[in-house]
Amino acid sequence: MARAEFAVVGHPNKGKSSIVSTLARNDKVQISHQSGTTTKANRVRVETLNAGYELIDTPGFQRPGKVLAWLKQRAKSADRRADAIAQFIDDPDCKSKFPDEVELLTPLVRGAAILYVVDGSRPYGQEYEAEMEILLWTGQPSMALINPIENNDHIQSWSNALAQYFKTVRLFNPMTADFDKQVELLQAFAHLKPEWSETINLVTSDLNQVRNSQQQNSAIILARLLEDMCSYRCTQKVLSKDQANNIQPLLIKNYNQWMLRREEKSMQELMAIYAHYQTELQIADLMLPPDLFDCEQWYMWGLNKQQLLTVAAVTGAVSGAAIDLAVAGHSFMLGAIGGGIIGVGSTLLGANKLVDTKIKGLPLGGYEACYGPVNNKNFPYVLIGRFIYLQHQICHRNHAAREALKLDKVDLQQQITSLEKSVQKDLHIACDKLIQQKTIENLELIIKPLLLF
Repeated sequence: MARAEFAVVGHPNKGKSSIVSTLARNDKVQISHQSGTTTKANRVRVETLNAGYELIDTPGFQRPGKVLAWLKQRAKSADRRADAIAQFIDDPDCKSKFPDEVELLTPLVRGAAILYVVDGSRPYGQEYEAEMEILLWTGQPSMALINPIENNDHIQSWSNALAQYFKTVRLFNPMTADFDKQVELLQAFAHLKPEWSETINLVTSDLNQVRNSQQQNSAIILARLLEDMCSYRCTQKVLSKDQANNIQPLLIKNYNQWMLRREEKSMQELMAIYAHYQTELQIADLMLPPDLFDCEQWYMWGLNKQQLLTVAAVTGAVSGAAIDLAVAGHSFMLGAIGGGIIGVGSTLLGANKLVDTKIKGLPLGGYEACYGPVNNKNFPYVLIGRFIYLQHQICHRNHAAREALKLDKVDLQQQITSLEKSVQKDLHIACDKLIQQKTIENLELIIKPLLLF
């Protein structure tokens, strides 16, 4: 099965490296706004389960007019043009005078297809025609990509010009193109060379499987996070009650540090699933509240007080007679008494209480001081809200992106109410069990619908 190769070529600063980074799903590709950052042709291998291909990040054209003049002196007819290109990359004098063009054209002579990149936010100019003429001389299959770096002002003029040199012209922004657009572009690559079709089709099929696997693995990470953080307690054995009272500040400190590290670990695992290795992962940098235990922020990340009342009624009434509850609303039917009212009362009383400190005597002497676990019913929703916020950003974040993650207001309740009523109910029951440190079967399947793309 033939391995496809695509050389990404064009003028400097048109987003060539960004396109390579996004299509390769590789955030290690160097990207810079300074001209001339790429000076050598860099191959980036893309491996999937059953296939793969290569993207070649090339330097930009520097003196295409002079290169074209050199070529025209050696090829007086169309049948000699490809030979002239081959002579150019092997000529020692050309390697010295035109190092960027030699690096750019070498992979084309060796069989790579052409992805010619232009900036659709800049005016078209005749100076680009020398570049396109040189690429035409190679005889390699080609496609033009219009990258609207700043705006769409000049896309039409570029489309008109590019159509004179390329059979296929596509608009593609590597910073904003979603997964479907990336796959669509890859599928278009399959038409450049018929012998590559099988490879590219396998690649796109594999990528869709990876996408589903990423969602499943994200749910597993979140499930383990919820179980660990909702059950964690920090303990210390001591000789007397006084010692137990004295070590409370240390227990609280150790408890908080462990919880923060555990949440950060889950975020690192999430980043790895989506192959985002270069984004610095610090909770403050991600614009999450640096204090996980700031209860005032919990109504932003979890549920608000009224929503918690509804949830309390749902989970409290489950064990009683069958009662028709308005799960998706902000109110519940007056018939939800008994267990429902108990649930509501405990939610209100524990609204601002996070963790209890306990001291108990040991059978063989001495005492044990214990801090944790969290008993606030909003806590699992807070963890879910924070995790989903990051997961939704990361799964839609192109690997060419280098800016810091930005915070949009998280409306967890809206996401929950978009689910089927039975799924909502299962989620609320699971969160209630988490606070009670009860075992939950298939927790990852219960929370997976919240991680849909």
